[in-house]
Amino acid sequence: MLEQINLLREKGQNELKSLTSTDQLPDWYHQYLGRKGDLTSFLKQLGTLSAEERPAVGKIINEVKQEFQQSFDLRQETLRESKLHEELEIDDLDVTLPGRPCTTGHLHLTTQTLRRIYQIFQEMGFQVYEAPEVETDEYNFQLLNIPEYHPARDMWDTFWVDDEVVLRTHTSPGQIWAMREYYPDPIRVILPGKCYRYEQITPRSEHQFYQVEGLTIGKNIRLTDLIGVMTEFAHKMYGEDRKVRIRGSYFPFTEPSIEIDMSCSCKDKADSGSGGCRLCKYTGWLEVAGAGMVHPVVLRNGGYDPEEWSGFAFGMGVERPALLKHNIDDIRYFYGNDLRFLQQF
Repeated sequence: MLEQINLLREKGQNELKSLTSTDQLPDWYHQYLGRKGDLTSFLKQLGTLSAEERPAVGKIINEVKQEFQQSFDLRQETLRESKLHEELEIDDLDVTLPGRPCTTGHLHLTTQTLRRIYQIFQEMGFQVYEAPEVETDEYNFQLLNIPEYHPARDMWDTFWVDDEVVLRTHTSPGQIWAMREYYPDPIRVILPGKCYRYEQITPRSEHQFYQVEGLTIGKNIRLTDLIGVMTEFAHKMYGEDRKVRIRGSYFPFTEPSIEIDMSCSCKDKADSGSGGCRLCKYTGWLEVAGAGMVHPVVLRNGGYDPEEWSGFAFGMGVERPALLKHNIDDIRYFYGNDLRFLQQF
């Protein structure tokens, strides 16, 4: 048997050296190293040998197997390199040709909408004021006329860092920061930023979202001034054909309080009786802002005497105006990182 194994070793090495293509390698491997290959058949015959012969023959078979495997790996690498060189010689590379263009990024739809909102309100004399995203209970609630254990706190599902620190649930705390910085001067600012609420993610709501707060403090400021500002914003943002609806509402930090609704992009369908869309709950109207006259308690906490000063405030989402403007019916698309959506804007 030893003579037969040596003959197989010589035959296998010679055949391997004669191979000229990587396509021939699998056949050689199956013939010599496969489960039903020649070396495997010798291993199966070990049981027919005597106990004295078996160790020596088994050792020789393992040595031949290792030699074949090493030679196969080396031959495979050599043939691959040879094939690569041949392909490079056939397909000349012209280094003077222009490279593949790189895909460039662009501003996220939320950022585009924010910048448009900034532009509109700056044209009306507002300046941008930034306030912290992480707030204390005092600024986020108490100074806005929402004392501890007040039922109004149920309106905001809050992420608490500890007993005193929260991720701000709205941009309204920025009112206090702005008033305390600018007192005793009149104020006309917008306060953009991200807010966080522990709530269900739906086509209409996310657990984190952008808001833009607006605040105006001065002498003889009236509710009609607020309605005029928001109507002007609506027409500049969405076009003269969009309608604005004012509804009475309640917020602890404004009195009186209102909700500002915008006609949805499906409004014509809703009016005709063919149904609206899931974004506006098939009503034809979408809430875009809560607003009202600044509550006397909040004015006083900001340093202004409510007997002398008055003002209005509003808070609006940023994603919802984008939904309205571009006829998008699901807010979850904004942060799904799907390029098929993002590259449309």
